[in-house]
Amino acid sequence: MNYAENILETIGNTPLVKLNKLTAELPCLVLSKYETFNPGNSVKDRMALQMILDAEADGRLKPGGTIIEGTSGNTGMGLALAAIVRGYKCIFVMSDKQSKEKMDILRAVGAEVVVCPTNVDPSDPRSYYSVSKRLGEETPNSWYVNQYDNPSNCKAHFQSTGPEIWGQTEGKVTHFVVGVGTGGTISGVGSYLKMKAKEAGTTVKVWGIDTYGSVFKKYHETGIFDENEIYPYITEGIGEDILPKNVNFDVIDGFTKVTDKDAAIYTQKLAKEEGMFLGNSAGAAIKGLLQLKDNFTKDDVVVVLFHDHGSRYVGKMFNDDWMRDRGFLEEEVKTAADLIKNHENKPLVTAQTEELVSHAIERMKEFKISQIPVKDAEGFVGSIDETDLLRSFITDKEIADKPIKDIMGKPYPIVKKSAKIDAISKLISKENEAVLVDLENGNYHIVTKYDVISSI
Repeated sequence: MNYAENILETIGNTPLVKLNKLTAELPCLVLSKYETFNPGNSVKDRMALQMILDAEADGRLKPGGTIIEGTSGNTGMGLALAAIVRGYKCIFVMSDKQSKEKMDILRAVGAEVVVCPTNVDPSDPRSYYSVSKRLGEETPNSWYVNQYDNPSNCKAHFQSTGPEIWGQTEGKVTHFVVGVGTGGTISGVGSYLKMKAKEAGTTVKVWGIDTYGSVFKKYHETGIFDENEIYPYITEGIGEDILPKNVNFDVIDGFTKVTDKDAAIYTQKLAKEEGMFLGNSAGAAIKGLLQLKDNFTKDDVVVVLFHDHGSRYVGKMFNDDWMRDRGFLEEEVKTAADLIKNHENKPLVTAQTEELVSHAIERMKEFKISQIPVKDAEGFVGSIDETDLLRSFITDKEIADKPIKDIMGKPYPIVKKSAKIDAISKLISKENEAVLVDLENGNYHIVTKYDVISSI
């Protein structure tokens, strides 16, 4: 009989899968190292198990201990599976930009999850780096993994992922492309492939995929750690605002950066055009690969590694509402109808001329809006927005108890659903913050300056 003794024995030996439609413009053969076939659905299973085995061997991890780590989700999953089999508890610290699915999955396998703010400096005591390190110091019989600087991370890929790719391509691989986060995958695989290529008298180029808001690309090219390069980004699993010890820049031949939008769009494209239901970093990797097309020839064999599974992003990159809210959907917006189609069925929030200003303020707070059309028995007769309120409050502190008609501005212009975006834009100004769209059924909807800007 052929079976594994436990789930950990199924880690590794993932397939190489050819890409076809998305890489049709490239002259080379493009193969994906499809890491979602690991039991935890990501490449991180490999290094998670290796780090635990090495920590057990040298006494850092003791029987019944607690594993503590800061993770974007995938390393946590790998550690959790190994912990279940080998008898440990887990506490994982995550930033709040990570998908809810990742947090729910970790809790589903028995881990405790602590969520920290994303937009803080790494040295801030609230950052997930600081919190995970502090928990490691305070928790009895615990082991703080620190995947960023833990050499077992690179070791896992030097001993497993690299040899698999070399063997599966029969030594014909010429380029390795992968997103860079902790650095273990690119450094471990890259070191192995370059070593074997040198022995065989050939060469392998190693390319890292970075994201805007990360320091890797500029540091690799200039040796400068530029804090001005650091700002919040959406793409998960790649890029850093620190320099992990596992990133061996000597192994990496170059980086290319991919925008959040392109990463999200190509995550969807992989599913819809290649049948590959993968995570956000895979979208970044395939777009980065296409950006590097001038580096490939017809004789090249390019291997791109796809980290994790799409199930962890169904509330994000695979949710059209989420994509649309961030301007990531490639939709053509031409008319007023296009601007309002996603919320056309929501009722228009209005105010009456005789209502108190305090009522309008409460409505703005409740619905999180800045402009409200004002009506009387005849129809729309005015408007009120937060700018009017502030200006009026400066001159009259008793404004809240006065009727809206005393401070309201001019009524918003009314346009048809077929009105062009250009025409709507011309109607919006400092004096006029919105227009109303006639839905032709007795109802109206509002289009604000924000709606027009978001459509650009």
